[in-house]
Amino acid sequence: MTFVDPATYLQLLVLVQNSIIAAAVLGIVGGLIGVFVMQRDMAFAVHGISELSFAGAAAALLLGLNVLGGSIVGSLIAAGLIGVLGAKARDRNSIIGVLMPFGLGLGILFLALYPGRSGNKFGLLTGQIISVDLPQLGLLLAISIVVLIALLIVWRPLTFDSLDAEVASARGVPSRALSIVFMTLLGLTVAISVQVIGALLVMALLVTPAAAALRVSRSPVMVPVLSMVFGLVSAVGGILLALGGSLPISPYITTISFAIYVVCRLIGRRALAPRAKAISGLRRDASAERRPGARWRLKR
Repeated sequence: MTFVDPATYLQLLVLVQNSIIAAAVLGIVGGLIGVFVMQRDMAFAVHGISELSFAGAAAALLLGLNVLGGSIVGSLIAAGLIGVLGAKARDRNSIIGVLMPFGLGLGILFLALYPGRSGNKFGLLTGQIISVDLPQLGLLLAISIVVLIALLIVWRPLTFDSLDAEVASARGVPSRALSIVFMTLLGLTVAISVQVIGALLVMALLVTPAAAALRVSRSPVMVPVLSMVFGLVSAVGGILLALGGSLPISPYITTISFAIYVVCRLIGRRALAPRAKAISGLRRDASAERRPGARWRLKR
């Protein structure tokens, strides 16, 4: 592994400013939508969508088309199938299990037929630092704004449906329509994330930050904020570290994201230990009161 000198590093920062902006936006959007991914128990769906996104990007690369456009098409197809056919958790997991090897197999086939540079093939799986040009950045920003606005519009009913789907449906919340809308937004987010971090490790931005935030807070305000901050630090920090070495961007992003999760897990365990002990004590007292003669002994 080789490292660059400070002067070269500053020059590289100028060259990859588009990628840094893209990474910052992806960290924020991925962290925000990741909260709902965790609440709806759909981490597996992120991986399934990323596989078909990879297949779409590989097909576009083979045909000489826009790679981001192909990634979006593949993601939307996967998201639509999961959203429409996977209303129940059991059906959803089965559909994802079918789509994942199919998408990965198609992607490998398209890459095998691609006659161009191997770096382009590898970049679809692990991400590319300098691959974001101005048109791609503009498209990425536009999609991110659409996703953020849509999330804000459906935030309250989507939160209700994510936490208790049966009660939400009984109260008139259109759960099926919300599921399709959410899967579409998730598909768009996965598609633009593949451009920077790659198809195989996209969960580092869409799952891990939210999982870390849920370890240290249960606040409906703090969890999204922390998740966005963790995603932003992981994405931008990964690019800044990758510029100084010869490794791809993905190992840096995933390592930072994993380190944040480990720290949050340790903090959360220490913070929740007294609360768990208190709850356990209350349960023991309640159990003792229900026993025959327990009230008389407690009064004495």
